[in-house]
Amino acid sequence: MPELTRRYIVMTMATEAPFDLQDPEAPFVLKPWKDPAALRALEAYREHAYPELASDLDVWIQAITSGPMVRGGVGARNEAHLASRPKARPASARPKPKGKAKPRAAKKRPAKKAPKVKGKRRS
Repeated sequence: MPELTRRYIVMTMATEAPFDLQDPEAPFVLKPWKDPAALRALEAYREHAYPELASDLDVWIQAITSGPMVRGGVGARNEAHLASRPKARPASARPKPKGKAKPRAAKKRPAKKAPKVKGKRRS
């Protein structure tokens, strides 16, 4: 996969902003080893990537999740934030949504006969 061999040199910027809003080529660095939010972003990216890249990302994600838990400054803050949020229940534990109640079938009344229209008599 030649497109994955492109490398970036990442250095601290002189500005306070974490990224340049106007530069479409600027990389945005996530550290999934140190930040649980970055790991979740990487997992979401894997779900939408083409198969070869998704496979490579899956190997990387498995290495991260099986390795030691390392947290950086932002990662520790994100971890505390994620811990304060309610956990999502697995799909199997969620109650099944109830469908709309079926309306009762109305009693069928015999159709009224249309009155006969008398035509003009020919003389």
